[in-house]
Amino acid sequence: MNPEHSGNLGHLAPAPVLAFVGLGANLGDAPATLAWAVQALAALPLTHVVAASSLYHTAPQGCEPDSPHYFNAVAQLQTQLSAPDLLKALQELERQAGRQRPYRNAPRTLDLDLLLYGEAHIASAQLTVPHPRMHQRAFVLHPLAEIAPERVSDPQLQVVANQGVHQAGPLELSSRP
Repeated sequence: MNPEHSGNLGHLAPAPVLAFVGLGANLGDAPATLAWAVQALAALPLTHVVAASSLYHTAPQGCEPDSPHYFNAVAQLQTQLSAPDLLKALQELERQAGRQRPYRNAPRTLDLDLLLYGEAHIASAQLTVPHPRMHQRAFVLHPLAEIAPERVSDPQLQVVANQGVHQAGPLELSSRP
């Protein structure tokens, strides 16, 4: 694809990169929002969705006690967007979904986390890849293991086994209500 068609993007990756994005929501129709988000990821320039996990139902962690439960998933992308440009695109999709950030771990309409970007290790003020807490979170590891089992070990899954994550069925790709 011609880089001129990439809009306001900065640098492109020299070759397509496999990236993994964690998706989560606990406000509104969370399953529909996650389905919309996967379709929106597929529509990003120079990007296509390789795989998307099932939905996982997750008890809130590090949140207020009465916070609604989350739905989570992981999408595998092939992209030529640079990691910073992919992060900007993810943040724009969150904004389009009505994401507010009133305080840390606030309930959210959509949360998109760049978990892995190829084999890159990035540590900047804006982005850390691999995601620094992904191996502590069952709601990331279970859907990641579903679509990329080579990325998650049995011992990693055992560490998070008590976090109350349950597969909730397929991610139905349809328009957000």
